[in-house]
Amino acid sequence: MQIAIAQLNYIVGDLETNTQKIIDAIEESKLKGAELVLFSELAVCGYPPRDILFYAEFIDRCEEAMQRIAEACVGIAALVGAPMRNPQVPGKPLFNSAYFMADGKVQQVIKKTLLPTYDVFDEHRYFEENTVFEIVEYKGKRLAITICEDLWNLDQQNPLYRHCPMEELKKLQPDLMLNIAASPFDFKHADDRKRVLAANAKAYQLPIYYCNQVGAQTELIFDGGSLVMNADGSLVEELPYFEESIRLVQHEKKGECQNILPASALIHDALVLGIRDYFHKMGFRKAILGLSGGVDSALVMVLAQRALGAENVHALLLPSAYSTEHSLSDARALAINLGCKYDEVPIQSNFDSFQQTLAPFFKDLPFGLAEENLQARTRGVLLMAFSNKFGYILLNTTNKSEAAVGYGTLYGDMCGGLAVLGDVYKTQVYAVCEWINIDQEVIPENILTKAPSAELRPGQKDSDSLPDYAVLDAVLEAYVEGEQGPKTLINKGFDKALVERVLRMVNNNEWKRFQAAPILRVTSKAFGYGRRLPVVGKIFNN
Repeated sequence: MQIAIAQLNYIVGDLETNTQKIIDAIEESKLKGAELVLFSELAVCGYPPRDILFYAEFIDRCEEAMQRIAEACVGIAALVGAPMRNPQVPGKPLFNSAYFMADGKVQQVIKKTLLPTYDVFDEHRYFEENTVFEIVEYKGKRLAITICEDLWNLDQQNPLYRHCPMEELKKLQPDLMLNIAASPFDFKHADDRKRVLAANAKAYQLPIYYCNQVGAQTELIFDGGSLVMNADGSLVEELPYFEESIRLVQHEKKGECQNILPASALIHDALVLGIRDYFHKMGFRKAILGLSGGVDSALVMVLAQRALGAENVHALLLPSAYSTEHSLSDARALAINLGCKYDEVPIQSNFDSFQQTLAPFFKDLPFGLAEENLQARTRGVLLMAFSNKFGYILLNTTNKSEAAVGYGTLYGDMCGGLAVLGDVYKTQVYAVCEWINIDQEVIPENILTKAPSAELRPGQKDSDSLPDYAVLDAVLEAYVEGEQGPKTLINKGFDKALVERVLRMVNNNEWKRFQAAPILRVTSKAFGYGRRLPVVGKIFNN
């Protein structure tokens, strides 16, 4: 059978655009000679639709869209993900479904069995679990269809093993496995995905076609990388990462893997896509950011320029009395390298005015955190003024290390519509910058070699307030992504006082992160929707 995979970039909630994109891909696949074309999970409404699914009118429109798509399936079949109403009461109102369409109508609907409820997934909130297992017969082939479920349950010790849909479907003697998915990116995931799919193909002795979506939906980034594997787990085809593709594939032949890029390159590509889609899907064009001469804002500037074009990125240099000349010269050099517009707006007179206003109240109290935060908030006010006046979206430049320990000023340097680096540790920031500079110096070398500093007081260095970033990031990654508690971390060899200090900073700053901008997710555990801890509470503080 001639099968095509349509790896497309959808807009959540934009049924008209998504429907037309699917119909156009059906026509293109037919021209390529496909007899069947696969689309990703919940393609018609975009993934994840979240609480839009609670609106009955939205589901009505989804049903109308599926009818239009079915009518386009003449001379070709399509498998398309969409929500489907559940007629049974009691039960959740919807099924997460795969519609099989041919001859101008819906022929069969397969429902999702395993509904993930962890990290960024919350499917039990919306969907009822499938309990009926069916094969789709088409063109003399028996098709076992699953919805993102092939990544589960080869381990018989796993309590979900007996519920795995393929364990039921294999009893019906299928010829092929088709899996439609919406699998978010993290920079360690591509190899795991390939390994698990190969294991599934070998376990069931069936070829597998896996269709993933591509594109960013607010904080979630989908990398594509759709796959086809033979029954022995050997690779037939791997679609590109971070771009749309419609490809006709035959599982009988063998292909070559895409070269998996190093982590720094994957993070770079994901963030560029994340920025581009955030702006495009929201109808925005132009970005602004504060360019300090430090490594974080430098990286965000490069990513924004590559995502939006130099003409659409505007930087403000906002020096105070504590800003060094080399920070200004580094920032200017970077803006010139990138061809982006920049303006210098000194903040000292504004800061002085605030100090004069506050002097009768602050009296002779020493210079401290209040004055440092005043500078950050002054910069935030100016950046937001430009944003409002000229229609820019402010890009936040806080990295994950800073966000974790609260090393940032709420309503100051934490301002922004999108946090580009909020899931990138400081050590990773340097690694991505070095990868950018591998062929030519885009980011001035001095930005990468000088000691990091917020420059809010004379001679300030990050190391005055924080542990060395290499050590800090190791503790943070084990605690945040690894979900390892203090005893485990200490047993792994981390210093007890360091662990207690770092975890205290992380836990005491949940209230700041609760108010932060959406963060582009590039690891397995980002702050925000996928890590929901109480703002008020005690976590390992005793």
